[in-house]
Amino acid sequence: QVQLVESGGGSVQAGGSLRLSCAASGSTLTSYCLGWFRQAPGKEREWVASSGRYADYSTSVKDRFAVSRDNAKNTLYLQMNSLKPEDTAMYYCAQADLSSILPAFCPANWVAYKNWGQGTQVTVSS
Repeated sequence: QVQLVESGGGSVQAGGSLRLSCAASGSTLTSYCLGWFRQAPGKEREWVASSGRYADYSTSVKDRFAVSRDNAKNTLYLQMNSLKPEDTAMYYCAQADLSSILPAFCPANWVAYKNWGQGTQVTVSS
């Protein structure tokens, strides 16, 4: 069982940057699909980005956010630049166990992800 712990959230002004981290324990992340999701109060969970052999992004964050993984540290990152008030949400990392080989692209549907962190809050003020 993989345990995921997010960190790096906080409060920033619009236009600012944050880097979220998702540290994993219990297993290495090398062959797993990893994703970042967010959920704002009163809204549904939303896919942000995923990390397979290639990174993939929702249109709302493409060109502003960058997902990466450090296999040596067993950690997933989300670099968020040019933040907007609409990026305010609780951010979660998640892990999916789809195959023994890391897929080129990982799912955007949260149902595919079985292990989740506790979340880290991001608040962007205008």
